[in-house]
Amino acid sequence: MEYKLKETVSKDAFRYGYLIKKVAPFLKPNLSRIVLNILLAIPLGLLDGVVAFALKPYMDCVINGKTWTIGGLTVEQNTLAIAIPFGIMLFAIVEGGLRYINNYLTDWTGNKISNALKIELFNKLTTLDSKFYDINSSGLVLTRFYTDPETASKNIILTLKTFIVSIFGIVGLVCVLLYNSWKLAIIGVLVMGLAITPVIFIRKRVKKVSNATMVVGGNMTTTFNETFAGNKIMTAYNLQNKQNSKFAKQIKEQFDLTISLTKRVGWMSPIMHFVCSIGIAIVMFYGNHLIITGEMTAGSFASFVTSLLLLYKPVKHLGATLTNLQTTFVTFGRIFELFDLVPHIENRKNSIPLRSLNSSIDFENVYFEYEEGVSVLKNFSLHVNKGETIALVGNSGGGKSTTVNLLPRFYDVKGGAIKFDGINIKDLDLNSLRENISFVFQDNFLFSGSIRENILMGKPDATEEEIQTVIKMAHLDEFLQTLENGIDTYVGERGASLSGGQRQRVAIARAMIKNAPIVILDEATSALDNESEAIVQKALDNLMQNKTVFVIAHRLSTINNADRIAVINEGELVELGTHDELIAIPNGNYKHLYNMQFKNQEVSA
Repeated sequence: MEYKLKETVSKDAFRYGYLIKKVAPFLKPNLSRIVLNILLAIPLGLLDGVVAFALKPYMDCVINGKTWTIGGLTVEQNTLAIAIPFGIMLFAIVEGGLRYINNYLTDWTGNKISNALKIELFNKLTTLDSKFYDINSSGLVLTRFYTDPETASKNIILTLKTFIVSIFGIVGLVCVLLYNSWKLAIIGVLVMGLAITPVIFIRKRVKKVSNATMVVGGNMTTTFNETFAGNKIMTAYNLQNKQNSKFAKQIKEQFDLTISLTKRVGWMSPIMHFVCSIGIAIVMFYGNHLIITGEMTAGSFASFVTSLLLLYKPVKHLGATLTNLQTTFVTFGRIFELFDLVPHIENRKNSIPLRSLNSSIDFENVYFEYEEGVSVLKNFSLHVNKGETIALVGNSGGGKSTTVNLLPRFYDVKGGAIKFDGINIKDLDLNSLRENISFVFQDNFLFSGSIRENILMGKPDATEEEIQTVIKMAHLDEFLQTLENGIDTYVGERGASLSGGQRQRVAIARAMIKNAPIVILDEATSALDNESEAIVQKALDNLMQNKTVFVIAHRLSTINNADRIAVINEGELVELGTHDELIAIPNGNYKHLYNMQFKNQEVSA
């Protein structure tokens, strides 16, 4: 399946057998409660006919004074006068108890299925590689991976329960109709059949609007996420009105779709009312004839008409339930499409665990492209010895970050190979490969939690002694002493409560405690002021000791620590050597870059 998520309906939305088979494993752990819930729905449906059935003996015997005989048993007027009211009260108590248990089981099983689906989908999400996150918006991902399972799994049990209640409500009331008059029953059932016919014709309309509503919902979530994450840019460029207009437009789209669905589905109710009123008129006309001719008692007629009126409710619910069921299957189709996503980057069979780096890292004629036909790296070759520090410099967009992102297989090369100790990294176990690499980015992401928790992500079983050692080496100790809770201070989402330099030092401590033999520094100091950079650079110097290091640099101070400098221009390695070697090349790329970017730094330093 393609990585690009579609905002449209799944191709499997109407393959009901396939979808039921797919959802079955999530129903199975809760099967006993689901079955009990369905069994309870049966009497709940049948009980709809109890009051209507009771009207016949009440009208004929209690009011008109006739003796009621049922199954050979004769019941007197006075007995019925007492029994029927108390029976209705008992019926209400029983129905209320059953309805409470039924609703509880519906919510319990719905939430359990929802939680199981969300966990499985989240597990799937964490297996997907960087390309997936590059090409899909956060709003669409949130809608597809979180909102859809929430909607579908809760609705499936509720819809199933409502369907059973409606079906058995219809069965119970039809039985009462037949008991009172099979002739009138035929008329009533035919009319009700005609009343629900329109449901058949709205399937495609519901599908189209339901799908469009999901798309708009995803776009709205994206707008919220972008407003939150990009709040500084929004404020700096006075984009508030633009964001407000964008969101207002999306709200209008959602409103238009909601009204469109109302227009497409809303006409069903008045049509059903009209058709049913015709049926009742026919029943009343013919019923009068049956009463006059003595074929039917007044009590039977009252019971029949009440049953017919009550029948409208489950029939109407059945129509709405079928519509909801359709929407639920559309959502399930979208959900199970996600399970078919296959990570582009996976372990090969019999992958080799990487214990450590013993000799070298080699880029051999590497080609890479993010988009088909647009090369980012072309015939790129580079040999890096163990323990060597390589600085990657070049113009923006030349391929420096891409080069280091290929090492832990965030992406895979399109041609050529990257080898650790002569072994293609595609043959290495992914987890062990990444365990041997530490990353410090320009804008390091901290997870919501304490500083301690963020550092321990590098090594969850680290001792307190190891923690304190990396705190000192990352020059975090003085800063932590200023905090009331020290290392256990909560930093909030994305570490927003810390300054850029503080976040960098936490990230460096996280990389240090991992103690990986390979370190990648992706412009780790470029966003810092001079004072913060000086502190962070000391921390980086400690991190780089006895490691094989790749440094993407825009600052001279970082380059000075490198054993060799690789100049990358438009995806190609154009120069390689020490600072002195490269600066001596007349009209060289590095010399030009040095004079443009680095020389002023040297003067100002």
